[in-house]
Amino acid sequence: LQVDMWQPSSTLHIIEGTVTDVRVPQNTSQGLLPYLQRANIQYTILISDLQKAIENQTGLRSHRNRRSLSEYNYEVYHSLEEIQSWMHHLNKTHSDLVHMFSVGKSYEGRPLFVLKLGKRSRPYKKAVWIDCGIHAREWIGPAFCQWFVKEALQTYETDPAMRKMLTQLYFYIMPVFNVDGYHFSWTNDRFWRKTRSKNTRFQCHGVDANRNWKVKWCDEGASFHPCDDTYCGPFPESEPEVKAVAHFLRKHRKQIKAYLSFHAYAQMLLYPYSHKYATIPNFSCVESAAYNAVNALQSAYGIRYRYGPASSTLYVSSGSSMDWAYKNGIPYAFAFELRDTGHFGFLLPETLIKPTCRETMLAVKNITLHLLKKCH
Repeated sequence: LQVDMWQPSSTLHIIEGTVTDVRVPQNTSQGLLPYLQRANIQYTILISDLQKAIENQTGLRSHRNRRSLSEYNYEVYHSLEEIQSWMHHLNKTHSDLVHMFSVGKSYEGRPLFVLKLGKRSRPYKKAVWIDCGIHAREWIGPAFCQWFVKEALQTYETDPAMRKMLTQLYFYIMPVFNVDGYHFSWTNDRFWRKTRSKNTRFQCHGVDANRNWKVKWCDEGASFHPCDDTYCGPFPESEPEVKAVAHFLRKHRKQIKAYLSFHAYAQMLLYPYSHKYATIPNFSCVESAAYNAVNALQSAYGIRYRYGPASSTLYVSSGSSMDWAYKNGIPYAFAFELRDTGHFGFLLPETLIKPTCRETMLAVKNITLHLLKKCH
């Protein structure tokens, strides 16, 4: 049976006693359900008509009045084009705090834009890297990256914590890492995950941009098969997007003290290692940062996040950006798995953008302020 794995991302991670979310075509479901019954496997249908759910979410798009950028709506999902126009706009209107630049080009030739956020208060400042949308279908990620920038700019004058963050640190924010895939998820396949590079031998597109990094590359939790969702690529950094970001991070590794990557879904805050069951050297600092961040997040709406090393909290996966960042000298490396735990999955409704972003904001501020205090 051909199914699309939503959680976990590969059949390798399915173990007894855990929950697995899959998407099945209508004709497949007629064969799957009797099979599950015979095998005595409990199941719940979370979304019975996914096509309708997609149309409900994106159907309003064409009617939505694209109001001017000054009234940009942060509580809806935006296309790549809209996000890039928004970045240009901020670069023009907030030049005191925002500097936009590109770290390279995607496989399909799109620029890889990053916003540098912060007060030019002194020649040398530590920095925090934030990326969203490594996996195309996880739309809540880019929505959060935009929310973070909005909050920073709107509260800089009034919130002492935000002022401190932007005065003492730079933030490098990449709202859409996987630009080609994200664009494709808007135009062709809402549940596309990978990049869009072409494989000559197989008629399959794309590489999992979070299995393409040079750290235990293509070991456990990644696939050598080009048609798989967790395909690691022909070699590490084969994807121009990964190569460009890795190059930037390597160049600024002395300055960048934290790496934060935003994914969906599972409601978890993960730290290294992802590729093995082992304890990182600065475990106590990172663990206490995670504990405090998760508590801060929960204080908003009571949403509970699990936290811990990625390998034991989620599953083992090799070649991830978080492990790579950590291995390359960035002491605080985290991956967030945002809402929810599977009820909506990748189709998180727009009504949940605001609560998700507000609570996540608390966690990110908490981690950032933790950085500014020396951890002992």
